[in-house]
Amino acid sequence: MAEATLRNVSDLVSAGLVRAEEAATLDLVAERYAIALTPTVRELIDASDPKDPIAAQYVPTAGELVEHPDERADPIGDHPHSPVEGIVHRYPDRVLLKLLHVCPVYCRFCFRREMVGPQGDGNLSADALRKALDYIRADKRIWEVILTGGDPLILSPRRLKEVMQQLATIAHVRIVRIHSRVPAVDPARISDDLLDALNTGDKTVYLAVHVNHPRELTPEVRRACARLATSGIQLVSQSVLLRGVNDDAETLVELMRAFVEIGVKPYYLHHPDMAPGTGHFRLTIAEGQAIMRELRSKISGLCIPHYILDLPGGYGKVEIGSSALREIGPNRYMILDRHGDERPYEG
Repeated sequence: MAEATLRNVSDLVSAGLVRAEEAATLDLVAERYAIALTPTVRELIDASDPKDPIAAQYVPTAGELVEHPDERADPIGDHPHSPVEGIVHRYPDRVLLKLLHVCPVYCRFCFRREMVGPQGDGNLSADALRKALDYIRADKRIWEVILTGGDPLILSPRRLKEVMQQLATIAHVRIVRIHSRVPAVDPARISDDLLDALNTGDKTVYLAVHVNHPRELTPEVRRACARLATSGIQLVSQSVLLRGVNDDAETLVELMRAFVEIGVKPYYLHHPDMAPGTGHFRLTIAEGQAIMRELRSKISGLCIPHYILDLPGGYGKVEIGSSALREIGPNRYMILDRHGDERPYEG
């Protein structure tokens, strides 16, 4: 009998991932934020290590009940930029298409944690999906459609193929990008039927694989990524810079090199968003920039992600990885080198 996904505090106690005396407090967390750990994730957790970086990402803690004044239920401003249900249109040439609000796992730092899960915003109905696709058809500026949610890859291959077939009929859409945890947390879902669904039509398909720690890139996950790449899917990474998980250059060096070695281009390293109850994960921007400077001094440019802050209120992403240049006069600058030392530059 296959192992089941852990979905509540009682499951976590039985699995030895939390203590029985913590259950009452963690039940309060579970009332608000969904819990799910796949068997793949469970096998990676070292329950004897109270600072295990995999557990930190998925096992709820009492810290989630602590909220800070600047935190927001919609920290990056999805709702104000949603002209029709299921669409977020923040940038002229691309839209998010949020097909569902369910995930195979629920990250404790999720910026959409108030929207996803059984108590979240629900899945897109057939009528809402039709209106969302009509919106995309009507705006010829839209060059890229980003499938997100929730996690699009937990849809059945049949449903996913139907969406891809609809997008294939929209001539001005040339790129379909998918953001997913599935290859890392349930690699067995990367089946022939799923690959066939993703390769429907003539669009170039990108998959942003969400992984935060090198231990997540198991042999099974690497094989799943290889299958995606061999089928013609372009792979990029997205990670979140998290205190207690990957907030040191050595861990990120190992992670980014591993991405490149398996054909995944490092793309985004997100500064944690201001989601409720996630303050224990957040570094300061200055700490993140220091880690990025050290990262640049250690590895190839192929391995450097964009260090991104998604501004609260829906104002979009900004690159915050470098404050390397300082103007000191007309056409004269001081520039930080890869070791953090200033060098003069003229012209």
